[in-house]
Amino acid sequence: MTKSIFISLPVADLAASTAFYKALGFEPNPQLSDDTGTCMVWSEAIQVMLITHAKWRTFTQRPFPAPGSAGHMLSLAMDSREAIDAMQRAAAAHGGKADANPPEDFGFMYSRDLADPDGHLWGTVRMNPAGMQGGAQT
Repeated sequence: MTKSIFISLPVADLAASTAFYKALGFEPNPQLSDDTGTCMVWSEAIQVMLITHAKWRTFTQRPFPAPGSAGHMLSLAMDSREAIDAMQRAAAAHGGKADANPPEDFGFMYSRDLADPDGHLWGTVRMNPAGMQGGAQT
C-alpha cells in the first residue's frame, strides 16, 4: 500500500466546505463520502475528510479551536506562482480568506496562506531549488 495521509477537519457547513475545497481544485471522492462527511482528494497521497461537527463528536470530545485560533497549518506545494495566486482568489470568492498571513517572496520561494470557511489554515508554496544558492535562507 502506498503511504498516504487523510486529514480530517471539522466543518460547520458540509455543503459550503465541499464547494470551497472543490473551487480550490480538490476532487470529491463519492466512495468515501456521505451526509456526515465528504472526502476531498488533492492527490493520490493526500485526501481531506470534511466532517460535520456532529460526526466529529463521535471521534473526540476535545473542544473545537476558538474562532481565529490556529492549531496547525497544512501546506500544499504548487506548480507555479500563478497557481498560488489563483488558489488565493478562489478561496476569497468561496467563503474563505486569502492571505490569512502576509505573503512571502524570497525569490527562490513564494508562499501565500489562506483560511477555509472554518478557519483551517492552508499554506500554498512554490519552491525553486535552483535559486537557493548556498542553502536555505531565512
